[in-house]
Amino acid sequence: MIKNLLALIGALVLVVMIGAYAVMGPKVGKLDSGAMPAFMDMFEKVLKDGDPAKAMMKEYKIQEDVSNEDVIESIKALAEEYNMRVVGDTKMFTIPDAKPNQVKFVENVSLCSLYIAKKFLNHSRYFGGFMPCRIMLVEYGNGDRYLITMDLTLAIHGGFPLGKEMLELATKVQTAMDEIPARAAKGDF
Repeated sequence: MIKNLLALIGALVLVVMIGAYAVMGPKVGKLDSGAMPAFMDMFEKVLKDGDPAKAMMKEYKIQEDVSNEDVIESIKALAEEYNMRVVGDTKMFTIPDAKPNQVKFVENVSLCSLYIAKKFLNHSRYFGGFMPCRIMLVEYGNGDRYLITMDLTLAIHGGFPLGKEMLELATKVQTAMDEIPARAAKGDF
């Protein structure tokens, strides 16, 4: 009885999988070759932590010997090295008496390559939702500090393949947004 029930469940799963492939296969085949790994990576992160926002971000712990002011100055200095322009710097808030697990201080630095932004907005106005690129400094009441920025993998590889020029430009921005916070968290100028 149990054996027959398990066989029936297995057959149903197989039919559903074949049906899903028949419907989705041609559509998925049009996507960038990095799309499925990028979506699966994000999905695994969501399953692990239950936090979709965390799954779409990258985080860099700031070294204890690097001040917040040095981190912000480092971001601004490094932006030039990566042909990015600082288009905003906003202190969101400071709570002097924050509890150890509460956010005490937040500052956002916005960066953009205007040339690349124009290209991407002409490609799809929806890329504007990713602009300008932001790096957020978050400090907790216990002194832990992080730089948070968006993981651009899905924006680049999550849909149909980008053309050669668009892919090159997007990769430059992705490199900048990976390396600037990684270096700034160490106080690199």
